[in-house]
Amino acid sequence: MVSVESLREYGADPDEGVRRCAGKEDLYLMLVKKVPDEEAFTELRPSIDSGDLKTAFELAHKLKGALANLSLTPMLTPVVRITESLRAGEERDYSEDLKELDEAKKGFDSLFD
Repeated sequence: MVSVESLREYGADPDEGVRRCAGKEDLYLMLVKKVPDEEAFTELRPSIDSGDLKTAFELAHKLKGALANLSLTPMLTPVVRITESLRAGEERDYSEDLKELDEAKKGFDSLFD
């Protein structure tokens, strides 16, 4: 089950995340538990692949905010790169960043097994 300690081992900064949740660890963990179901994870790649960079930016920006607030660094790092490239309207190969995000997401999801 996901815990502050398992999140720390994953590479997140749960202490910062709890601080952002007014010091309420239970609130932080409740919000963390909602992350796996965030639709933006499944919608981001198709938006990029189809060339819909405006939608892709909106999805990436949404993920960036949620992941930053919860200090989920392993997923946040590639999402920041994706978001900033999309903000600039860069038509580039996002496959490495998406691969890194997918791997970080799999590691995160494994905390719930």
